[in-house]
Formats: sequence, structure tokens, C-alpha cells
Amino acid sequence: MQIERKKVSSMVLEKLIDMLKAGEFVENSHLPSETELAKTFGVSRAPIREALSVLEACEVIESKQGGRSLVKGVNLAHMFETIKFEIVNIQQVHNLLEMRTVVESEAAYLAAQRHQEKDLEDLLITLEAFRNVSEKTNVVGFEADFAFHRVLVKSAYNPFLTETMNNLASLHLRVLNYSLSKNLGWEDKRKNVYLEHEKIYNAVKNRDSKAARNAVIDHLTNTRIKLGDKRVTEK
Repeated sequence: MQIERKKVSSMVLEKLIDMLKAGEFVENSHLPSETELAKTFGVSRAPIREALSVLEACEVIESKQGGRSLVKGVNLAHMFETIKFEIVNIQQVHNLLEMRTVVESEAAYLAAQRHQEKDLEDLLITLEAFRNVSEKTNVVGFEADFAFHRVLVKSAYNPFLTETMNNLASLHLRVLNYSLSKNLGWEDKRKNVYLEHEKIYNAVKNRDSKAARNAVIDHLTNTRIKLGDKRVTEK
């Protein structure tokens, strides 16, 4: 019975997440009571309570007196839990990737000119690490992807670019996890992402600034298209 109850609470949680995504419960509005939700989903109050406790722990909702929970604002820049990431508006992800395209393409342009031998060695190490995880179709590999981009930006030798990357590290990692997880089980897609990174590396290695910039733009544009950013497809 305990296993079944947990399974039901997970299903309730997924349904609540879908409803939040769809805007059925907006910021600063109250969720229905536990009793009302139990009636809506056709379950007991126990799995409802468990699902709500997860949302509350992730700061998506806040319990209020009277047994009803208040929906809090979910801001991508303040997320620390996977569950919260699932609820955030995809437009915020699009905006982050748009910003990365601007910043990292210029960082790659400068890295091609300014990198030192040690930077190239580090970039190759991270590229190989990303290749290794890309060959494992059941591993997301977002950490290796992040490490590659971090070395790339560092190689531009502009402290403000590096600091920007550091300040966005937590958010950047979660977006990579979200994006790359969509390629799980797809060998061709995972290989293509690796090849995009390899193209960036080769351009930097050859000190071809324009090619490095374009390779980053192509890579992040493909990511934006994959995640449905219509601002890219409409260009």
C-alpha cells in the first residue's frame, strides 16, 4: 500500500505541474483546498498532501491559514530544485539562450585570438570528456558541456565575461540539464551536439575568430530551435 500511495502522489504532482505550466493557477492565486483537489483527482487527501509538500519545499507554493496554498512567482534565476525548473515558463529559457548567444559568440571570437596553449589543452580535455558522455546514451552529460563553455569564455581573457559566466553558473547548469536531457536515447542528436562543440574547438585552435563566433552562434541557435524559440525560426 505504501508503494502505491507514493505512486499516486507522484501522478498528482505531475498533474499539478501541468496545470501550473498551463497557467490554470497563476501567481498570487490560491490553489483549491486539499479536499477540493482530492475530489477533482479522485484520490484521498494523503497523496494530495504529499504532492503539495513537494511544491512547498521547492518554494513554488506557500501554505496559508485555512488550508489553501498560495502560488508564488517562479523565477528561473532563483531556482535550485529540478521540480521548480519544470514549472518555469519556457520563454525564460529562450531569453537565457539568447543572451548566451550574444555573450559566448563574442567570447569565442576573442578566445580564438587570445587563448594560450594551456587554454587549448583544457578546452580539448573538456571536449573529450563531453565526447565520452555523449557516447553513453543514458547519461545527460551537462556537466561536461558546461565545463567546455566555461573554458571557452575564460580563454577570452576578459574578466567581465568570466564573471558573467560564473554568476550564471547555477542557472546555466540547469538549462543545460533541461536541454540535453531531451537527447537521451537519441544517438544521432547527441553526436551532432558533440560535433558542434568540436567545430568550436577547431576554430579556436586555428585562431579563426569569425569561424569560432559563427560556430557558437550555430550551436546555440540549434539549441534554441530544439526548444521551440520561434524568434529564431521566424528570422
